[in-house]
Amino acid sequence: MTSRKQILATARALIDEYGWEKVTIRRLASELGVGTGTLYSHVRDKDDLLFLLIHEYAEQIPHPDLPSDPRERIITAAVAIHDGLAAWPWAAEVLTTDGFIARLGDSFLSLVETILAGVVDAGCTPEQSVRIFRSIWYYTVGEILVRTHTRHREMDEQDPARLNAYFGNTDGPARLPQLAAIADRWGALAGQDTFAQGLRAFVDGGLLAQALEASGTPDSGPS
Repeated sequence: MTSRKQILATARALIDEYGWEKVTIRRLASELGVGTGTLYSHVRDKDDLLFLLIHEYAEQIPHPDLPSDPRERIITAAVAIHDGLAAWPWAAEVLTTDGFIARLGDSFLSLVETILAGVVDAGCTPEQSVRIFRSIWYYTVGEILVRTHTRHREMDEQDPARLNAYFGNTDGPARLPQLAAIADRWGALAGQDTFAQGLRAFVDGGLLAQALEASGTPDSGPS
């Protein structure tokens, strides 16, 4: 008998080795030594398999203690989502389509709920909370995917010699003075983990301020 636990464990191993794009129901069945019909009695299709995996993983994401300040709750919950998905970046890529929330379990949704409630408690409307969450989600997933793809590919900005050779050529400093001046440190600076710092600036300095201004609510938070 093939259990769902066996199926998900084998699927995780295949994804870790080959990437989620190359995992198919047929390949998974072959790895398990069963027919595809046996798998279809447990999962509807590949998308269903991927969301079952994500659901299982999301249940293991630790939930942090939440501060009383609404802005800090937003940031704390968003950082928890980011750190959880950063450990399994393929899941972030699968979740890049709008409407994914309906496929996730209560554990992950409670972090989403925390962000929405924090936005409302900061003085915004429920409608604005959805737009703000979406912007935070795009920023979070984008940061994870850029870092993941950078680690797996040879990128020019990772190689100071290449940058110096290009930006430091005869007319490089004249054409691109800022890039030329920072070329030898670009890789180190770009590789720094500034997600939480950027998120705070994003939330405090833009998203909430604009939403509160649009609704005519005074912003009592940090300037």
